[in-house]
Amino acid sequence: MADKKDEIKPNVNEAPTQDAQLAAENMASGKEQTPNVNLDADYAAAQKFSVSEIDQTGEGAAAAKAATAPKREVSPSKETTTEAKATGNPKDYAEMANEVGNLNAESATDVNDDLVKKALEKGERKK
Repeated sequence: MADKKDEIKPNVNEAPTQDAQLAAENMASGKEQTPNVNLDADYAAAQKFSVSEIDQTGEGAAAAKAATAPKREVSPSKETTTEAKATGNPKDYAEMANEVGNLNAESATDVNDDLVKKALEKGERKK
């Protein structure tokens, strides 16, 4: 890209504050110089700041790896294979579903009548 300098042309009517309006008037009348802007050079300078100094070296990758490393040793996973034998018997599916249903029921807390009665009494006291 060739260096291209753009000249700022102030517009007094677009100045958001009184100071900006005064500066625009001074630039328009020639009392103050209008700034020259080199967009290509400014863009290139901004690109240098977009990556931190440590990330421009190998230290950045090492620091990132150290920061995201697990605190404890993680054991490798073991590959397992499960084969479901097709029997064509719907009762096998029903038995499996009952086993799964019973597992969920066993893990739930036992709720008896006394517990429900106590909960109702506590709820009534607050009224």
